[in-house]
Formats: sequence, structure tokens, C-alpha cells
Amino acid sequence: MDAVEEFEANRRRLFSLAYRMLGSAAEAEDVVQDTYLRWHAVGEGEVAVPGAWLAKVVTNLCLTRLGSARARREEYPGTWLPEPVATGGGALGPMERAEQREAVSFAVLTLMERLSPPERAAVVLRDAFGYSHREVAGVLDCSEPAARQLYSRGHKHLADAPRPADPDPGQNAELLRGFLAAAAGGALERLEALLTEHVVVWSDGGGRARAALRPVRGRSNVARFLAGLFQRFAAGVRFESAEANGTAVLLCWEGAELTSVGAVEAGPDGITAVRVLRNPEKLAHFAARHRELSQNG
Repeated sequence: MDAVEEFEANRRRLFSLAYRMLGSAAEAEDVVQDTYLRWHAVGEGEVAVPGAWLAKVVTNLCLTRLGSARARREEYPGTWLPEPVATGGGALGPMERAEQREAVSFAVLTLMERLSPPERAAVVLRDAFGYSHREVAGVLDCSEPAARQLYSRGHKHLADAPRPADPDPGQNAELLRGFLAAAAGGALERLEALLTEHVVVWSDGGGRARAALRPVRGRSNVARFLAGLFQRFAAGVRFESAEANGTAVLLCWEGAELTSVGAVEAGPDGITAVRVLRNPEKLAHFAARHRELSQNG
């Protein structure tokens, strides 16, 4: 296997690692490309274990980016949400188990922002890629006890936050259909019946598209907010269901432009959270990948 073939055999895994580290598909693609350039510059035979070498380079590039990203996100206008990734084609690895879907859910990726960059790396490498503490230490250039401590601290930060329910694509798809019908029809009672008492809506426009700057909380407030959105902006919009981050999502198209991706999070009593991504910079990668998957399948 030549150098290009070796890299391409690892590309999907490297993107999956970078996305889990950064929560941004566009930045993950940039990291993978930068990794390729470094790989291309290495002499033949200089790397004994290519997969491990590539993972270490990706992780270190992500750690560098996360340092500046944290500062940018503190100044981000309104709510910051992770970029959606089309997972129907396996871009983020297997999604057969609830734990695999949860690991790339919008809720968990948002919670990962609580972690320091090294903690995030330790959790991602250990939980998503099965690295031992010794292997994590090798990637992060620290001792094995330090790697264990990073992993333990990272999990404690995640455990201290409210955990989302395990995502169920079938349940979420059904709720999305009912949600769309009720919101589009302005049926407040039907819409409220789908929502839990403490439901929250987060909108991410990034200062580039209209979105609520603060979360909307509570069943009646959320129902009125969502019904109002549909009444004002649904004209000329084409709705489509798809899969992103291991769950069902609602796509809103205005002509050929993807203008929103909406996802619901459900518990046993109904919808507990709604996340709406409207920042066009965060939708470009998903739109391109969705078109590619649609054309191929």
C-alpha cells in the first residue's frame, strides 16, 4: 500500500476523530487536510505504525485549534451549537448502538465544551476509539497516570451536567413528523402535547441568520415561539427529513439553499429540547454531503 492509499484508508477515521474533538465539520476537514500534508512530507518507511501516527497528528492539531476556538466561542453571538454531520453514509463511524449515537449527538457534543482540550482528547480517544490509558498518554505526551486523571476529570465534568436521554432515531422521526404538522398548522394545543413541561429551544444563527439569542424555555413559551416561526417564515420553504449526528433531523430548504437544520431530543414524556441550526457557515458542509448522498443513493 503506497502513502496515498494508506492515508485514504484512514481518512474517515481521522475525520471522525477531528469532528468529535472540534464539533465542527468544516474545521475537521481542514485538520484532515493539514494532516495529509504532514503525512506527505514524511519519508517512506519513517513511520512504523501509520494509523497511530496519523491519530496523534490529528489530535495535536485539534488541541491547537481548541485553544483559540474556546476564546471565539465565548464571544459567539447567541447560542453555539455543533455543526450537523450527515451520518447516513457512516461519516462518523458505526451508529448501531445507543451509546454510539449518543457520543455524536448535538447534546453530548455541546456538553463536551465543558472539558479542557486535553480532557476532551482523553475522553474521545478512550470512549470513541477504544484507546488504552497508555495509548492516550502516548498521543498526549504525558504519563499514564496523568492520562487516567484527564479521563477521570473529563467524565466527572460530563456527569455533573444533566444527561440527555438515549437517542432513538425512530422515536425522534415520529416526533418530528408530529411536530412539523402541529407547528405548520399553528395548532398550539397539539404542539404543546408533544412538549415536556421544561422543554428548551436553542437557536444558532451565529450573527449571520435570524435566530433567538437566548434559549426559549417552558412548554407554552416554546409552543408559541415555534408556531410563530412557522407562520412568519414557512412560506416558500421545502421541508425534508434526513439523518444527522445519529438522529432524525428536519431540513428547511429555500430554493437550492439549506437554511435550517432542526433536531429534537426526546424523553419518555415527549420532546425535551429542540436545536435549530441556522448559521449558513455551519450548514454548508452538511448540504454538500446530503446532496452527494442523495445523488448516490
